[in-house]
Amino acid sequence: MGPLKGLKVVEMTGLAPAPYCGMMLADAGADVLRIDRAGAGAAERHPERDVLKRGRPSLEVDLKTADGVAMVRRLIDQADALIEGFRPGVMERMGLGPEVFETSNPRLVYGRVTGWGQDGPIAQAAGHDVNYIALSGALNHIGPPGEPPVVPLNLIGDFAGGGLLLAYGVMCAVFEAGRSGRGQVVDAAMLEGAASLMSYLFGHRAQGVLGERRGESVLNGYSPFYGVYETSDGLFVTLAAAEPQFYREFLTRTGQDAGELPAQHDRARWPEVRERFRTMFLSKTRAAWCALLEGTDACFAPVLSLDEVADHPQNRHRQTFMEVAGVLQPAPAPRFSRTPSALPVSAREAVLDDETRRRWGLA
Repeated sequence: MGPLKGLKVVEMTGLAPAPYCGMMLADAGADVLRIDRAGAGAAERHPERDVLKRGRPSLEVDLKTADGVAMVRRLIDQADALIEGFRPGVMERMGLGPEVFETSNPRLVYGRVTGWGQDGPIAQAAGHDVNYIALSGALNHIGPPGEPPVVPLNLIGDFAGGGLLLAYGVMCAVFEAGRSGRGQVVDAAMLEGAASLMSYLFGHRAQGVLGERRGESVLNGYSPFYGVYETSDGLFVTLAAAEPQFYREFLTRTGQDAGELPAQHDRARWPEVRERFRTMFLSKTRAAWCALLEGTDACFAPVLSLDEVADHPQNRHRQTFMEVAGVLQPAPAPRFSRTPSALPVSAREAVLDDETRRRWGLA
């Protein structure tokens, strides 16, 4: 099941970006085998609750021994791709660097994800998502004016700029290897992935639409027609009526007289309009605003908690979320019309059965 059926991938288990890449490839049908450190399973009390490890079995290997390293080499020699997320040089020190496989598996795509990249003056420094997006310019533009930047979870660096970028790079290289017969190293840096995600805003900056100060962009919540508002019951809704026709729709449906308001893009009076909208949204419950605006061209949606998302009619219709081993989680995405992804199983259920062992030469 899935468009990547038949693709064999070895995943060196690590933190968020590489496992997310492995999950994405496995969701799309790739035969992914996770390599865990010896004893990792005993330390996990509830592996079925670790969503990032779904859909692929784990093999525990002691990589401090020659036998363990030799076993992993044999597995990588069979693979179309390898993904790893260690600091630069760690795989080489274990005797598993890309040069090892140039002869034994010349078609191997060697996917690597790090924070800063494989080289450079701070390549060896420790870091996390917020550090990488800080250096990319992304963090500086997230948050209200006059206040510190707001940390946007770890979605931009770890997952979008890291795991997704690695998955994209690996599949680009696999495609090319199918033509040339030669693999290559994919160097995915979360810093550079986050920078790539900023392309649209760099364009705005070049066009004079975006200044350097936080809060000057239409898209970061400062404009009255693009942001988050609290409702009378202490919940929140979003408004994104940026285009003139959508803004008019919003004003009409909420009974606002456009003639009494400043021009939509009169930035000097945005605080005044935002305060007016803030007061208006506080006059009704979130449910009441949903009844009035949801599903219209006002560009509106409620802010849902993780406990609420699965019950929203759109998510329910599309089956955007599902339960695996009793754990609510996102369903595989994107969707394929002819080769749909199979429903994933939990890490506990994705065992090294006899068939998997035969495929990987472990029987």
